[in-house]
Amino acid sequence: MTPWVDRLRSRTAAFAHDLLMVPVAWLLAYWTRFNFEHIPAEFLGTAVQMLPVVMALCAVLYWTFGLYRGVWRFASLPDLLRILKAVAATTLAVVVVLFVINRSANLPRSVPLLFLLFQLVLLAGPRVLYRWLKDHRLSLGSGERVLIVGAGRAGEMLVRDMRRAGARRYEPVAFVDDKLRRHGADIHGVPIRGGTQLIPELCEQLAIDLILLAIPSATTAEMQRVVGLCEAAGKPLRTVPQLESLMTGQVSINQLRPVSIEDLLGRNPVTLDWAGLRDGLADRVVLVTGAGGSIGAELCRQVVAAAPRRLLMLDNCEFNLYRMEQEFAEYHPTLGLGRYLLDVGDRTGVHALFARERPQIVFHAAAYKHVPLLEDQLRAAVRNNVLGTGVVAEAARRHGAERFVLISTDKAVNPANVMGASKRAAEILCQGLAAGSSTRFMTVRFGNVLGSAGSVVPLFQRQIERGGPVTVTDPDVERYFMTIPEACQLIMQAAVIGAGGEIFVLDMGQPVKIRDMAEHMIRLAGCEPGHDIEIRYIGMRPGEKRFEELFYDVEALAETLHPKIRIARREAADADAVAAWRAGLEACIEQCDTAALTARLREVVPQWQADAAPRPVEMPEATHV
Repeated sequence: MTPWVDRLRSRTAAFAHDLLMVPVAWLLAYWTRFNFEHIPAEFLGTAVQMLPVVMALCAVLYWTFGLYRGVWRFASLPDLLRILKAVAATTLAVVVVLFVINRSANLPRSVPLLFLLFQLVLLAGPRVLYRWLKDHRLSLGSGERVLIVGAGRAGEMLVRDMRRAGARRYEPVAFVDDKLRRHGADIHGVPIRGGTQLIPELCEQLAIDLILLAIPSATTAEMQRVVGLCEAAGKPLRTVPQLESLMTGQVSINQLRPVSIEDLLGRNPVTLDWAGLRDGLADRVVLVTGAGGSIGAELCRQVVAAAPRRLLMLDNCEFNLYRMEQEFAEYHPTLGLGRYLLDVGDRTGVHALFARERPQIVFHAAAYKHVPLLEDQLRAAVRNNVLGTGVVAEAARRHGAERFVLISTDKAVNPANVMGASKRAAEILCQGLAAGSSTRFMTVRFGNVLGSAGSVVPLFQRQIERGGPVTVTDPDVERYFMTIPEACQLIMQAAVIGAGGEIFVLDMGQPVKIRDMAEHMIRLAGCEPGHDIEIRYIGMRPGEKRFEELFYDVEALAETLHPKIRIARREAADADAVAAWRAGLEACIEQCDTAALTARLREVVPQWQADAAPRPVEMPEATHV
């Protein structure tokens, strides 16, 4: 049967039902008027005689007021309001028409009011009952018994979706919420039993199978505390999507997801100067190198929000570039897009790209970054991270780019590994090129990002899925973390506020022990560290530091217009010296002379000590710029 036939059949059935309710309501009004006793013959005769007129008026006005636009399955307040308007108009019309026909003979004054009330009950009641029966038709307690944390808007929407779900996979049993004014109330029949501190106790009392977190706007500290209580209860966790998805009505049972380490270690949302970002990036040609990597890909997505005239993506990985092209073709089909399968060390290709496209803003995210792997790949690291940066930066200067932003790392501070030393050399190189250039060269330095390619989080996830062990190098190892979107948003903000020559340091918050991260991830998987899954300490890897740093002692920190971005001030690099050692590094690369290359790089970055592992120092007070 076609959809329009089904719809017509449904509307016809609803119309027939309402029309049948009219004589019931009309005669009930008379019967009620006479105290549910015998209706006098003259009154009953008039009521029956006028019934066809009443039914005709009701039929016309019910349809006119749109009583058959709504679906009974989803009867709601707007449907009830339509019914109220329709029955009020119908009652008024009946009174007027009967007055014209017979001067309202044998029509007691109370009958129209009673007729209105009975219409309302007989039309709205079945609709509400039908929806309730549909929502509760399988309410037999066969689903998982659920405790919901958070009795706000998200929690209410979650319960409503559960009530609608045909399979009834979940059965909401109770809420907990830390707002005292909500205690003792209920939402859709589900009681709010108290604060979150009761989670372990309620899980035992109510035989809870699953805990759902409906607190999408919770801070990181609040989320950590609640998850700790849930872990103590020993029950699996799920959480709802972010607040903006919920508020647009997109939440559904299928969108529930496991609580991730990002929920516990992520930070509060970044506040950006979007007006300034659009002024700095809108209607410009923007180039992102390393566009297929974790940071580069997210930078491309964030840049699109600022409405560039054209976005250029450069990457030397064919699959990554293809993946990004397909993503933008699907979600941004009208975007001016250029993609270049190119190595940043290819001087001819890079300069040809700049000559053809004339990019105005360059985000240089292309780099080799895997610390242990690069320890015995010095030539590749220097060629890509240092000389490749020089090629792109030189092209930006020669072809008149407005800004060049180097994406650096905390490992460039007192480096203990090849990767960090190569990134510090890239920082110095950009500072040297900034001297006397109309292009604004700047560096953005930050720590690890959660979920990036090669980071510890995917590694731990794979190890947990295999049943362990989870390998941690040392129990005291600490790292700074931020989310990929946050890092990219701050990079864009730094690019807009930079005047040239700065090293921007992003506020990374407090460092996190890798051991604690491993324990959190094991518990989130429903296991107990050391009992279900072993944490094995395997010793420090080559080039690894126990504690990372974000700045050198000689760098004076200054505040910027953004509270999460600081400037690390130090003496400018000498352009001639930079050109000299850059030529020396190129010669060593050409000769494949690793020993000479090592010596040269140590001259450029004298702080590079393979066995260095300094303690972190406190972030000093920043001065105002």
